[in-house]
Amino acid sequence: MSQRKDLSGYLFILPALAVILVFRFYPILQAIRMSFFRWGMAGPLHAVGLKNFGRLLVDTKFYQSLGNTFWYVLFVVPLTIIISLLFAQLLSQKISGRGIYRTVYYLPVVTSIVAVSVVWKWIFNPDRGILNAMFGLIGLDGLKWLNDARGIFEIILTPLHLEPSGFFAGPSVALCALIIMAVWHNIGYCVIIALAGLQNVPEQYYEAARIDGAGAWTTFRRVTLPLISPTVFYLIVTQSIFAFNTFTPVYVMTQPPGGPLGTTKLVVFYLYEQAFKLWNLGYANAIAFVIFIIIFFMTQFQKRFIERRVHYD
Repeated sequence: MSQRKDLSGYLFILPALAVILVFRFYPILQAIRMSFFRWGMAGPLHAVGLKNFGRLLVDTKFYQSLGNTFWYVLFVVPLTIIISLLFAQLLSQKISGRGIYRTVYYLPVVTSIVAVSVVWKWIFNPDRGILNAMFGLIGLDGLKWLNDARGIFEIILTPLHLEPSGFFAGPSVALCALIIMAVWHNIGYCVIIALAGLQNVPEQYYEAARIDGAGAWTTFRRVTLPLISPTVFYLIVTQSIFAFNTFTPVYVMTQPPGGPLGTTKLVVFYLYEQAFKLWNLGYANAIAFVIFIIIFFMTQFQKRFIERRVHYD
C-alpha cells in the first residue's frame, strides 16, 4: 500500500519535473555544450575546444564589462539594503496611513522595468531633465548624466592632483545614473521583505532594551539587526544575483547601449551583444558559463563570510 502511495506522489510531480527538465536543465546543458563550438546561427557547428574560453582571457571589452558590473553590484546592493532597512523600520511604527505608504513603496516593483527605464532616462536628460532643473533651482550646475564617461573617483580626486584611470577611476557618472535608478526600483521589494522580518521580532526584546536604557541606535544594532539577520542575508544574496544579471536599463537608458565609451556596458549586456548582434553564439555561451561560475563563487563567498554572522535562533 505504501509503495502505491509513493508511486502516486511521483506521478503528481511528474508534469512539473518534465517542464523543469525540458525548459531548464536541457537548455543549460546545451548552453554548456555550445560553449565548446563556434556557431554563427546560419552555418554549421565547428568544434573549437577551449578556444572560446581562451579568447575570454584576452578580451579587454569583457574585462571592462566585468569591472562595470563589479562597481554596479558594489554600490547597488549595500545602498538598496541600507535604505530599505531604514524605510522598513519607519513603516513598522504605528503611523496613520501606513498601508498607503507600503503600497506606494511597492509600486516600482510591479511597474514594467522598460517603462521605469524610459521615465528615468527623461529624468536624467541633461537639457530637459527634472534632476538638472532641480539642481539649477539651488544654484548647482547640471551633469550630463548618461552621457558622462568620467569616473566618480576621477572627478573627486583630480582637484587633489590625483588622477586614477581605468577601473580605479570608479563607476562613470553614467553608470551612477543606472545605480540610482536600480536602487529606487529595488527598494520596494526589499522593504516588504525587511518589514516581514521586523514584524517577527518579539516585542519583549524591545521592552527589555528600553528598561536597560538603550537608545534607538543601540536597540537597532544590538536587538533588531541580529534578529533580522537571516532576512538581511537573504536580501544580500538575492540582490547581488539580481544586480549581476541587469540588462534592460542598459539597453533602454544608454545611447548607444552600453555607452558612453562602454562605461555602462554590464557583463550580461556584453553577452547579449556577442550572441544577438555579432552572432558569436558559442562565445556568448562561454561568457554565460563564466558568469554562472562567478555568481556561484560570489554566493559561496557570501555564505562563508557573511552567514557566520547570521543568528537563526
